[in-house]
Amino acid sequence: MSEITIPARKFQRLLDYLQRIGLDANAIAGAVDLSLARIAALNPEQGLPALNYSRLYKAASAEMQRLGQPIPWGAGLGSEAFELMCHCMIGARTLGDALRLAQRYNELLYPLNGYCMRLLDDADTSLARLEYRIDVPDADSELVPRDWDRAEYTDTVARSSGLVVWHAYCGWLTGDALTAQEVHIQAPVVSREHRDSLERIFACPVHFDADESTFSFKQELLQRRIVHTTESLNDFLRNSVYHLIALDRIPASTTAAIKSLVSIDLPNGTPSFAAVASMLYMSESSLRRRLQSENTSYQAIKDEVRCEVAIDKLLHENARVADLADYLGFTEASSFVRSFKSWTGLTPKAYKDRMEALARVIQPMR
Repeated sequence: MSEITIPARKFQRLLDYLQRIGLDANAIAGAVDLSLARIAALNPEQGLPALNYSRLYKAASAEMQRLGQPIPWGAGLGSEAFELMCHCMIGARTLGDALRLAQRYNELLYPLNGYCMRLLDDADTSLARLEYRIDVPDADSELVPRDWDRAEYTDTVARSSGLVVWHAYCGWLTGDALTAQEVHIQAPVVSREHRDSLERIFACPVHFDADESTFSFKQELLQRRIVHTTESLNDFLRNSVYHLIALDRIPASTTAAIKSLVSIDLPNGTPSFAAVASMLYMSESSLRRRLQSENTSYQAIKDEVRCEVAIDKLLHENARVADLADYLGFTEASSFVRSFKSWTGLTPKAYKDRMEALARVIQPMR
């Protein structure tokens, strides 16, 4: 994970901001094993692990919440409200369903935090729009210090960062970046550098001084399947900033998306290759080429998922072979045993015996 880096100036800007709003930046950095003094002394362009920045941002968000004000930056990323919203969305089947749940959640919390998301999918057009609205804190707000270098552009920072987080999170939910058509921001442009950065992130034109803050995309993309589970969401929330940076830097793993889809549908049977391609909004030939580029195949992914599930249930649920065979879609227990041996080199019983013997070796003497 630490191979992804971001410039030290990102760390420096965040720590400087924390100091300006009256928080103990040194203590916050120390809580995630970072040194404020050492970071401050670095060349601003020196690359540092993005994972460390993610941990620093999460710790900073926790402290900002103690001020008793909603976090206006990045759609509240890192806050408890954002995390609860994500848990609300994760049980949805499609992106459209997830966004509609989020809209209902946001409308309930709007009186408390001052921002919300709305999904605008006009039946008369082929495009949907995700609108991000926020009551931007004024210059006297505790979270907008007067001597902050972005105080003059609070509107732009709050609205653009909110759209960036929503765009990236939609991509994470579906296992593939959401292709935006246009972005509109209801605020003035900060600089050419900021505009260029946003156009690189969204990969489409970005317009400022607009009547709304939205990004548009093909309405049919709302039918994309959610490929994550509560377990993968918990991992995402532990390092949410890192995952969103990674999604921007590294093409989404199709293998990981398919593993999630197969795991979700496993109790009802393994989906066909054609069904998976449809859920990922790809043609079968495109999906086959994508998997070849990742040096795998659909059969290999299915086997990997079934092997992981079988081992987990065998070791932690004491599942019987016949029950495992039925759960994993095998018509006969003997077929499951042969497959398990091809996956692990051992029969289910031999594998379980070996793991239990290893556990006894590392357990403390009583």
